Parts: sequence; C-alpha cells; structure tokens
Amino acid sequence: MTTTTSTPALAMPRLLGRTASEWLISLPTITLLLLILLIGTGEMIHGQLLKFGEILFHDDRGHVQYFMMRADPVRPTCDPQLNVDAEVGRLQAERSRKSTVDDDIDGLFTEQAMDPTLLRQSVESTVAQCQARHALYEQVVKHITPAIVAYRTVETSFFGLFHFGSENRPLILLLLLTVTSIATTLGFHHICLRPPKFERDYRVQSITMTMASALLLQSAVRYQQISVEAGVPIEHPWLYYLWIVLFGVLLVISVYQLARPVTAVTKGVGTWGQGLQSMPLFASMGLISGIYFLLHDHPSGLAIYVSKLMDIPNLPLQLALYIWAGMLLKQSRLVDLFMNTLRPWKFSPELLTYLILLAAALPTAYSGASGVFVIAAGAIIYHEVRAVGGSSQYALAATAMSGSLGVVLRPSLLVVGITMLNKEVTSDQLFHWGGYVFVLTSTMFFIASQMRRTQPSNITPARIALPEMLRQLVPLLPHVAAVMAVVGFYSFALETPLNEISAPTIIPVLMIVVLTLDKILAAREPAKPKSHQPSYAAHRQVGVEASIRSATTETVSHIGAYIGLMMLSQTVGGVVERSEIIELAPHHFSSVWAAMAFLMIAKVVLGMFMEPIGAIFLVSGTLAPIAYRNGIDPVHFWMMVLVAFELGYLLPPVALNQLLTRQVVGEDEIDKSDHEVENASFVHRYERWILPIVVMSVSLTIVGFGPLAVQHFEWLRFLR
Repeated sequence: MTTTTSTPALAMPRLLGRTASEWLISLPTITLLLLILLIGTGEMIHGQLLKFGEILFHDDRGHVQYFMMRADPVRPTCDPQLNVDAEVGRLQAERSRKSTVDDDIDGLFTEQAMDPTLLRQSVESTVAQCQARHALYEQVVKHITPAIVAYRTVETSFFGLFHFGSENRPLILLLLLTVTSIATTLGFHHICLRPPKFERDYRVQSITMTMASALLLQSAVRYQQISVEAGVPIEHPWLYYLWIVLFGVLLVISVYQLARPVTAVTKGVGTWGQGLQSMPLFASMGLISGIYFLLHDHPSGLAIYVSKLMDIPNLPLQLALYIWAGMLLKQSRLVDLFMNTLRPWKFSPELLTYLILLAAALPTAYSGASGVFVIAAGAIIYHEVRAVGGSSQYALAATAMSGSLGVVLRPSLLVVGITMLNKEVTSDQLFHWGGYVFVLTSTMFFIASQMRRTQPSNITPARIALPEMLRQLVPLLPHVAAVMAVVGFYSFALETPLNEISAPTIIPVLMIVVLTLDKILAAREPAKPKSHQPSYAAHRQVGVEASIRSATTETVSHIGAYIGLMMLSQTVGGVVERSEIIELAPHHFSSVWAAMAFLMIAKVVLGMFMEPIGAIFLVSGTLAPIAYRNGIDPVHFWMMVLVAFELGYLLPPVALNQLLTRQVVGEDEIDKSDHEVENASFVHRYERWILPIVVMSVSLTIVGFGPLAVQHFEWLRFLR
C-alpha cells in the first residue's frame, strides 16, 4: 500500500516480455479474480440455461422435460413383458412355503396377502409401472439429439463451475490471500502510519513482520495439532496446512529481508521513533494479539480468530473484486471525462469539491468501504481539487473524506455485512435511512467548506457554460452506453438486476468493458502532450491488455494489505472479546441518552484502531445487545455505528482513511503540503485533519441524538 519511490528498483529477468513477479504473482491473482467472476456469472447463466432448456426441449405430449435429458438415462431393469399369471402363481407358491406363522397377527396379514385378487392387482400395477418407465425411457432416448447433447454439455459445465466455487470459496480466498500477502510483504506495501523512507524504517518493518509471522506460524501449527488431537474428523484439513504455508512463507521472506536489509534511496539512517511509525499495522496487531494469547495460555487463539475470516469468505472476495474494479477505473479516462463536463462552469474549489464528493458517493457505495474508494480514486480527487485552485490541505481533507459519505448507500458491502450478522435489521431499512444520513453528511461538508471559502464565487453564466458542458458530454456518452449495455444484459438476459448481491460480480465486468471501450476510443484520438495530461494519468497504460495487467499488478498489493488488515482485525476483536473489557461497561444505563453517548464513543474508538468489517463482527456480538437492551432502535443504532466508524477512520492514532490518503497521494506531496502551511494559522496547518473531523463529529452528534430528541420531546414530534 505504500509508495515505492523509496524502494530501489530491481532489474528483474523477463520471460516472454513479462517479469517473474508478473508470472508468479499477477497472473495467479488475475486468474483467481476471473475465477471468482466466472463462478458468480456462471451461476446466473446456469439458471437461464435451465430455463431456456425447458423452453426449447420439452415435449408435453411425450411427457419429456429437459431435466430428464441432462444426463443419459439408465434403462429400467424391470421386465415390461412379465407374464402376470405366471408371476402370480410363482408368488403364491413362494408364500405357501413360508406360511408357517405362529403369531396370529402375522397370520392375519399373511391371509390378506394370499388373496389371489389382491395379489393379481399388485402384480398388474407393478407391470404397468414398469411399462410406463420403459416407455418414458424410450421417449427420453428418442429426444436426445446432438443439439441437446451440445446444449447440456454447456449447461452442466456452468453448473460444475459455480458448484465448485460455492463449495470451495474458503480455498479460493486463502489462495488469493496467500499470493497477495507474499507480494505485499516482498514489496514493503503493508499499511503503516508512515511509509518507510530510511534504512531503519525498512529494518523495523522486517523485525516486526518476522516476530508477527513467527507468532502466527506457531499458533497455526498448534491449532492444527489441537484439531487433530481432538479425535473428531477435520472437515477441511487442507485449510490448516495452507495457513501454515502462508505464515511460514511470510516468516521466511521477513527473515531474508532482515538478513539482506534494503538500502533506501533516501539518505540517512532515520530514527527508531520514525521506524516505529513505519511498523505495519498487520505486524502491530499480530504482536499485540499473539502476546496476549500466549500470556493467557491460549497459543492457538491467534490462528482461531484469523481463520474466522473463512466463515465469511464472500465478504473479502467481494472486497477484492471491488478493489480490482477501482484499479481498472484508474486506468480509464472516465473520471477525466466526467470532470470535463464540470470545468466549463468554473466552480469555486469548495463547490467543485462538494460536487465531486456527491459523485464519489455512488462508486463508494459500490466499493463497499470508504478505504477502498480512497485507494481507487483518492489521487484523482486530490489533483482535481488542486487543479481548480484548492489548497493542498483542503484537497487532502477532501480526499480523506471522499469515501466517507457513500458507505450508507445501496449496495454498500458494510451494510450487507451488518444484515448478515444481525437479524434485527434488513438492508432495505438501513439503505432507506442511509439516504437521509447521506444528505446530512454531504450538507455538513458543504456548509463547512463554504465557511472556509475566502474568494467570491464567480460561476460562469449558464448561457456560456451549458453549451460547452453539453459538448463535453459527447465523449462520455459511449461510456454511459457501455454501462447501460452491461447492466441491461445482466438485468434482462440473465434476470439479475444490479443490487447489493450482484454488484461484486457485475461491477468488475462493467469496468473491463468500459476500459476496453475507452482504450479503443483513446487510440483513435490524437495523442496529447504530457503537459496537457493530468498528473495522475502518468500511470495509465496504452492498450487494453497492458492496462488490465497494470491494474491487476496494482491490485495485488492493495488486496494483500487491506484483507491482511481485515484478517488481523479479527484477532484484535478476539482480544477484546476474551479480555471481557466490554463486560466492564454497564449493561443498563440510567437513560437512553447515556447509553447512546457511551456507545458513540465506543464505536469511534473502535474505528480508530480496527478495520470496518472486523469491527462490525465485534460490535454485533458485544455492543449491539447493550443498545437493544437500553431501548435503542436497531436501525438507529447501526446508522450511528456507520457514521461513528467513519469518524474513527479519520482520527489518530491510526486514522485509516488519512493513512490511505497519504499513501495514494504520495509522501512527497504530503511533505510539500506541510511545508506550504508551516507559517500559517493552526486551523490552516491542520485543515486536512480538522475539516473532516468537524464534519463527521457534527453529523455523528445529529445521527446519534437527533432521533432521541424527536422521540422524547413533545415539541419535536412534528418532525416524525
């Protein structure tokens, strides 16, 4: 996740024009991502193939349906030409030999069974059924044509594909996590408070990753041993061995990096304090959790909580697809073309930023987590705000907040995760009220940004701006048409509308189609000089294959870092759960206001340290019951939780969204921004922190206490 400007470039051997990293890391990653897409789409296609198979190949007269022809029928073994009289005689003779029954009741039933009329009827019925089975067999065989054989081959292939995927999602997730975690560790790309710059920074990363990997490996081995010693058959033993392989490889890599330290490009050794800031959050969480479990005589605890990620394989797999879609977006000109439609109006930096954040809410909702959107589009937002005259501190504030507004909108992955873990709420309820929360937070940002505006607004008159805006819409129309075509194909051809369930599968396919179209259209246009291109466009590749390959390569480290952080967040949640810290809090408060205040503070603190999905798991099992017992409506509670988490992601000491902003924008840009305001007032020096914190704090206060005020004060009930 960190920038690689300070890591010395290595001359890697190439095979068929590709580096070893691309063959060993990027290729397996894109293979797994495409497999996930194929599995998801294959399920949709299989349902339609079954439907059309019944329409195309059924025969009502012959009573033949397509499902009967999905495999070659087996000829019935019974005899359709059975002689009824001979069979009745045989049965009577056989039963006469066995007629010595002592028990009166048995004798009664034997007498009924020996009734010749009933026996003949039974035999005739059996023969009739046999003849019907043979007739149906002949009908099915007669209907199996080469066309049906070809069709069912395709249909059953899709069935096998999605069946394999549904049965092996934990395996796919663990393979993806293994490949990406190795790449992240090799490249020093783990998320940390400050990217490594000096030699000591890299050494601290190697030391802490070695210690954390050793604890994880020891715990995984012990967990496997305990599971075997329990004497109960292990359902998926390969999962245990894969965990051991993953942590063992990470340990070997970290030991190698410790023995062969990186020589940083930046001059100087650095201080130990700076080095500790470069400690990966992955390592710090692993060390804290691992030491806790060892001290409490629970050596397998670390592995147990890490492996809980396998209980919900869909969420991290969907997150990986969203990250990939975000990297594909960065390779396209879609954001550039959208910004071109706004430039004719010459909006002030504050108003333009507000419009950008409104537009960013939709992709944020589809990416499912604010951090994912910052990874995907943070650099673009920063440079666009700077391009229209916004200060660097203001641009950084907008970038950090860019993903915070849309997490409550459909089809946010966080909301889906909440509804999966809590039966008290539904996604429709949360998305309904999420719309109101979005209006609130976006309005708070607009008010705050207008209050800090110093220059008068000088918007271009509509008679001048509107015609130019319409002209700039023309290049965007093919992309819009491509989006509509993909969504329409899934909605009508596959009967799968774009929603919170289908979005993880549809969005990456949509982005591949849009990126392909964009590269074809860009190739037909005259090349622009680099001076006329946005600075964030330097990473874009020419051509479809190169762009997808570059996006996948960038995706690798992001997946490894983000899902790795999610994995270790589970262990921190385990420490909180087993330490019973939550039990120290009162379960019943004097008033609902006190309960809400306590829960709001607790959620913000969790957001300051934990990754969102891991935090949702912890809250669902610990703090949510406290809220329900104290009369807080479940929908109200979870709306507050989402806003509180977003505030926590903006607050030190971790400030996840600020960290991601720092990393996608670049350490040099951050240093330059700090240097620009070193003599300014306190508010201007720390605007990138103050502005988002104030906006989200006010919003959280309103979301938390506003509904309680409406509920408890007579004079506010008209607002209901």
